[in-house]
Amino acid sequence: MKVEIITPSNSLFNGEATSVSVPSLQGPFTMLENHAAIVAILGEGKVTLTDHQDKTHEFAIKGGFCEQHDNHIIICAEL
Repeated sequence: MKVEIITPSNSLFNGEATSVSVPSLQGPFTMLENHAAIVAILGEGKVTLTDHQDKTHEFAIKGGFCEQHDNHIIICAEL
């Protein structure tokens, strides 16, 4: 999946991942390949993703939103 994590001031991640977990206001959830399209408001917590080399990346956020559509995830986050 193509994943972009951006903030108002810079880009935190732009690449491929096999899974992405986010802290939504309705509770945390994980997006995998071919996940249904979704838009979610994010709360405070950690965005965790696993890249194709099985390396885990974690980003602490204060909020934001995410959109997943056609194996492309965009996360707009406030740090």
